Amino acid sequence: MKILVTGYKGFIGSHLYYCLLEQGHDVVGYDWEESHGCLPYIRNFQWVIHLGAISSTTEKDVSKIFAHNYDFSIKLYKECCAYGVNMQYASSASVYGDSKNFNEDGECRPMNPYAWSKYMFDRYVTTLDICDKITLQGFRYFNVYGSNEEHKGEQASVFTKFRNQAISESKIKLFENSDKYKRDFVCVDDVVNVHRLMLSKSDSGIFNVGTGTATSFQRVADLCSNKLGVTIEYIKMPENLKNQYQEYTRADNAKINSILDLKWTTPKQWIDANYNAVEDIRKSTSS
Repeated sequence: MKILVTGYKGFIGSHLYYCLLEQGHDVVGYDWEESHGCLPYIRNFQWVIHLGAISSTTEKDVSKIFAHNYDFSIKLYKECCAYGVNMQYASSASVYGDSKNFNEDGECRPMNPYAWSKYMFDRYVTTLDICDKITLQGFRYFNVYGSNEEHKGEQASVFTKFRNQAISESKIKLFENSDKYKRDFVCVDDVVNVHRLMLSKSDSGIFNVGTGTATSFQRVADLCSNKLGVTIEYIKMPENLKNQYQEYTRADNAKINSILDLKWTTPKQWIDANYNAVEDIRKSTSS
């Protein structure tokens, strides 16, 4: 199968790109900053997987966010529709905001420009310009974590941040009252699996991609500290971060589970399989 992947150097994109290559697909990747260059070649592919985006939830340049996450996504969508090329794209659970209904048809209440850009594109393809010539699949990722996140910096998951802190400082830093902040943490391998398996399906629509279980930041910190063998230091949340994030997310994943037979990875399973005690890590890197 001939597949074009935008954002193939990103966290999810790189995992997916190499998975598809290993499966024997003919895959071409574009980094998100060069994605506009792919438009003349859309007609040559069977699928476009659009992952390229400005993903920082703290980005302040609203025009920049919408120019890429919304305006360019529409251009890409229109090219796919014009040439009958199927499309998968990355939406986000951030569109739900402080809503407590995490069903795909539930209320969306975006809380930052990034979330609004994702929500507006979801709205565009499902209500304003519906194309029945192609299979269109939008995936609302919940909190994705996994290996090879280092390049994400501050946007890396707490799993990576906790590990890096443990190695460099022999402790984990956690915001106070983190037991009340809960997320549906979904492993990047499971996200890739959804993309891969859905390529053979003709089901169109928006699909939540999450485990269906909410886990507190405190619980993740406890799992990491126990496995890494370090303590937890509690710190105050900066004022500029307050009211910027959802307190709770938990995917209603009945829709995707009705199509695919999935076994979701739990945070404990992933940590147990991927993390060792800090002292062992230091020994392995120094030898």
